Amino acid sequence: RTIKVGSAGKIFSLTGWKIGFVCAAPPLLRVAAKVHQFLTFTTAPNLQAAVAYGLGKSDDYFFGMRKDLARSRDRLTAGLENLGFPVLRAQGTYFLTVDLSPLGLNETDEAFCRRIVTEYKVAAIPVSAFYEQDAVTSVVRFCFAKQDATIDTALERLSDAVHRRR
Repeated sequence: RTIKVGSAGKIFSLTGWKIGFVCAAPPLLRVAAKVHQFLTFTTAPNLQAAVAYGLGKSDDYFFGMRKDLARSRDRLTAGLENLGFPVLRAQGTYFLTVDLSPLGLNETDEAFCRRIVTEYKVAAIPVSAFYEQDAVTSVVRFCFAKQDATIDTALERLSDAVHRRR
């Protein structure tokens, strides 16, 4: 009764590959395959083989990845909270979402993201980019699928970006 659609690019940190996968019971998979034939022209066979290899890894590989990502998430959460960012807890994503409004920065999410990438070399995504209308303009998201050193450097730079602006 369930079809799992996943992104191999996300799971294996190869986002440029843009290749997904589907898992389902055979009757459901047959229907999904009929839809898929009209959505995708071609996927390189070598990428398909690489994804199949990756998905065939042991459960320990995936449990280890989940543990590492949770640790990175918690590291970035603690760091952002220490800087005064109110963090919305993440459970099924590679991103932490924070609200800028309590920081008193007097800038939109887009302006904040432009400023921190230009002046501090830290990237964030303005949540307003995901709205067609009536956008929330005070919320940004940060990716935590990073090495510890990258997270620590970003937090150090964000401290300057927030405290110098107040």
